[in-house]
Amino acid sequence: MEDAEVLFGIYCPPHPQPLLSPDANHGYSKLRAAFETCRERIEQSDADLLIVYSTTWPSIIGHQIQAHPEPEWVHVDDDFHYLGSMPYKFKMDVDFAECLVDSAKSRGLHSRTIAYDGFPIDTGSVVALKLLNPDNRIPACIVSSNMYANRSETIVLGKSIRDALSKQKKKAVVVVVSSLSNRMFTEHIDPTEDRIHSPKDDEWNRKILEFFADGRLEDLSQLSREIHGQIRVQKVVAYKPAWWMAATMGQHNNYDGEVLAYEALHGSGGAVVTLTPSTGSVGDKEFDEDDVEYYHGDRDVLTKGML
Repeated sequence: MEDAEVLFGIYCPPHPQPLLSPDANHGYSKLRAAFETCRERIEQSDADLLIVYSTTWPSIIGHQIQAHPEPEWVHVDDDFHYLGSMPYKFKMDVDFAECLVDSAKSRGLHSRTIAYDGFPIDTGSVVALKLLNPDNRIPACIVSSNMYANRSETIVLGKSIRDALSKQKKKAVVVVVSSLSNRMFTEHIDPTEDRIHSPKDDEWNRKILEFFADGRLEDLSQLSREIHGQIRVQKVVAYKPAWWMAATMGQHNNYDGEVLAYEALHGSGGAVVTLTPSTGSVGDKEFDEDDVEYYHGDRDVLTKGML
């Protein structure tokens, strides 16, 4: 697993405005420009594939991996259907997807590939791949976000991806598709008046972005439960991405972080951030959360026979 090479990581929002209506709001256009910057960096790298972990592809049982060689369809977002359709045709790394399933199973996870025509690829994956890899210059791998996976299971999933990279000797750029705060307006708003839904959401978004900017990925992973307790977001959006990103990239703070954009998306917090492995580290802490190598199922925390 030490041979796994992740060139850099990208954290980006799932909402379609930067793709479909970037000129409707100055913030949307800034997010679009940030996506373009990331696209250029991917093209300039020698990455063999993109690995996408999307919080808008929830799974219930286990972890699903997209393995159709060329998924093609026309997608319409559930919330922002009025913005229009998103036709897509992507290129998937089937060999890596199958290797990842084997690696996940060897660490105790339930995993399977998905490969049939018309499978509904989620908004976040569609937006990310169309903006970051518009010409399918390199193949991708899309990984679901299990709704009920705890920290241990999510950490082991990230380590399984590192296993697969090592086995196939591939270099990757990892992409987390997730909101920061996810409290959105419940009625239609004029895009020019878009803003973060509440001051508290904005305050916590900026705290998270400070961690990203300092390259403190493992600190963010360790503190994600506290963040979730303070800010109103679904758990699949809040701390799972930090757990997965840290386990996949490396559980430490040795990163150069850059916040390329932070803007409102119908009230939610949308940011484009990059993390690049470096030799420096912020702090040398003894972390409270335990590390896990294999998943053995949910722990039985209740004594049998207790009411």
